[in-house]
Amino acid sequence: MVVRFTVTFAVERFFGNKFRTRSPENIVDEMETVDKLDYDRIWFSDDCFTLNRKRLLSICDEIIRRRLEIDWECLSRVDSVDEETAVKMKEAGCVRVFFGLESGNDSILALMNKQTSVIQGKRAVLTFKGAGIEVGAFFIVGYPGETDRTVLDTLRFASSLPLDYLSFTMPYPIPGTPLYERLRDKMKCDDLEQPKHLSFTEQKLIYQSSFSEAKLKFAILKGTAQFKVRKMMGNEAYRLFGAPFETVTDLAFRFLR
Repeated sequence: MVVRFTVTFAVERFFGNKFRTRSPENIVDEMETVDKLDYDRIWFSDDCFTLNRKRLLSICDEIIRRRLEIDWECLSRVDSVDEETAVKMKEAGCVRVFFGLESGNDSILALMNKQTSVIQGKRAVLTFKGAGIEVGAFFIVGYPGETDRTVLDTLRFASSLPLDYLSFTMPYPIPGTPLYERLRDKMKCDDLEQPKHLSFTEQKLIYQSSFSEAKLKFAILKGTAQFKVRKMMGNEAYRLFGAPFETVTDLAFRFLR
C-alpha cells in the first residue's frame, strides 16, 4: 500500500488515500489481450501510473521483453518522472502523456496543494518532448485566491510550452473535496452535474467568485488562441506578431469584471 497526498480539488472521499497495484506481468498480459483484439492504442486512466518509478520501469521492461507493439498513453505527475523514465517509456510504446500542470504561478500551486513548481512542470514537458513523446496539459483558471496577474501568468506559461494538447477549465468544486468545503457557502446550486470536457462556451461558474463567468471564459479563449497562434507561427514569429495580441488582450482581461 502506498499513501498519496491529494490536491484540494481532487476527490479523496470516494477513492481513499491509498491504492493497490497490479503486477507488471498482469498488466502486460492484459495489454497483449487488447492487442490481439486489433486495437491500436491503450489509454491508462490510472492517475498513479507513473507514481512508483521502479514499478513503471518494470512494466516498460516487460513490454519490451515481450516485443509487444501497441501504442499507449497515460497520466503522469511532473515530479514522478525523469529523462531515463521518459526514454524507457518511449521505447515501450508510449506515445503521449498528460500532466495536470494546473497553474503557471507557484503561489497558486501551493494554494492547490499540488506540491510541485512551475519549473518542474516546464522541465517535465521538455523532457518528454525530447524523448519523442507527445505531451498534453490541463490548467485551471480563476482558482479561488487568484488575481488578474496569476491568471495571466498561467495563460502565458501554458501558451509558451511546446504542448501537443492543451485544456483550460474553470474550477469545479466537487463535493467531498477541501475546495468544496471552502466554497460551500458560495455555491450557486446544490444539484451539481458531472463535469465533462466541454468547450469554453459551455463551461459554467457554479459558485460566487471574484471573477465573472464572462471574464474566465475570455481568459480561456485568450489562452487557447495564444497557444494555437504560437504553435502555428513558432516562437520567433510570435514575438513579432503574436506578442501585440497578447498585450492588448492582457489589458482587455484586466478591464473585465
